[in-house]
Amino acid sequence: MIYILIVLFILLFAFSYKYAWWKPAVDWNRPRILMYHMVREHIDGAKFNKLRVRPTEFEKQIAWLKAEGFNFVTMQELQDHWGRHPAKTVAITFDDGYLDNLENAFPILEKYQAKATIYVVIDRHDRDWSTYKKAHHNSGELAREPKLNDEQVKLLSNSGLIEIGSHTMTHANLAKLDDIECLDELTQSKQSLEDLIHRSVNSFAYPFGIYAARDVSLAQQAGYTNAVTTQEGIDGKMPDFMQLQRIKVSGKDSLFAFKLRMKLGKRA
Repeated sequence: MIYILIVLFILLFAFSYKYAWWKPAVDWNRPRILMYHMVREHIDGAKFNKLRVRPTEFEKQIAWLKAEGFNFVTMQELQDHWGRHPAKTVAITFDDGYLDNLENAFPILEKYQAKATIYVVIDRHDRDWSTYKKAHHNSGELAREPKLNDEQVKLLSNSGLIEIGSHTMTHANLAKLDDIECLDELTQSKQSLEDLIHRSVNSFAYPFGIYAARDVSLAQQAGYTNAVTTQEGIDGKMPDFMQLQRIKVSGKDSLFAFKLRMKLGKRA
């Protein structure tokens, strides 16, 4: 009997350590920014399944946010009204521009009238940008993922629920570019999207979350007014709008884990 109690105590301790369910929530008046990539079924043995949130799980997450009274905003709206949002405000973001954002995520967003921002890579088709971060990531897995075409990007932009943001021309690793190359990636992608959707593109996401002070400055020079990183957390009352934190949503998260991430801003 004592051994069973010891095992149960160890399991409870491990569970509490992993999820930190007992920690108080970060002030709900501070907006949350969620980071997604794909909404689709997992691929057996695939390397990037953490980037794939199953549609059933995505709907559970959005339905829970709606039931809890969250206010859904785009990134531009988040910036424009910072400090005046109601409690429990959330900005949903998607990186890269995958086709499943339209086919699987958008119907759910539309069902719950949830707004989102999609950061689109301009030269996104048949490009295995994972190798730009780590050369050995050369499986071609992300290159094979279907991406949005230009007409679909316009459709989403015209939906009233989706803001289109920039994710550079080629999903470049900015750390490997000189100043001119970096500025070209930033300015050309912004201009290309604006020409496509006939709207101002002010929101940006740093590819891989890799950036330095130079890149922040160049992003501002290119005309962006807000930018998101991959740094996990929830920003305070006076954020740096060019270095906003996000809450990563993993394809391996349960709804319980998702709720805790919303509460704390990061994995415990």
